[in-house]
Amino acid sequence: MPRTFSKIRPLICGLLFVLVSGCVSSTSSSTKAPPAPDYANQTDENTYDQRTILEASKDVFGEGAEGLGGIIESIFADLGRPNGYIAGEEAGGALIVGLRYGNGILHHKIEGTRQVHWAGPSIGFDVGGDAAKVFTLVYNLYDTEDIFRRFPQIEGQFYFVGGLGVSYHQRGDVIIAPIRLGVGLRAGANVGSYKITKESTFNPF
Repeated sequence: MPRTFSKIRPLICGLLFVLVSGCVSSTSSSTKAPPAPDYANQTDENTYDQRTILEASKDVFGEGAEGLGGIIESIFADLGRPNGYIAGEEAGGALIVGLRYGNGILHHKIEGTRQVHWAGPSIGFDVGGDAAKVFTLVYNLYDTEDIFRRFPQIEGQFYFVGGLGVSYHQRGDVIIAPIRLGVGLRAGANVGSYKITKESTFNPF
């Protein structure tokens, strides 16, 4: 074994342990399904309708994004009408252990717009790199300050239609559903978490 690798092997093993522990503990704490939509409180005044969300997502992905309407329809069937959405972009890479970084604009039905950033680790059958447009639906966000936290992934909640994929993440009552274009197997074959911050950071934890 090369001497250089012998010196850095403990560091690599330590990083793997931290990533695995963080991802597994985050995921295991949120294995329940998302709550049923509260349609009675989802009005035109405080939430976005399906047509508005579809048009906003087309501004991110373009008119020809295959399966976009089906993805939006599936999310609305699960969660109802969101009271926010994030339009942005991200880049990431992985060799079993992965990292993802992104930024965008949060649009909130009541509080308007603000800049957000995100980062997060993942682990799984995940190799390669990608850069993607991202459109994220946000639910139960009654104060935009509550978006700035770490969101574990909800197990089993994943859709893949055409070139688009979406997964659900929940922390407390707030649920986010990021839709990515061209993610292939990368979104479906790993577990991880998703930290949203006010400022850009290289620290994914």
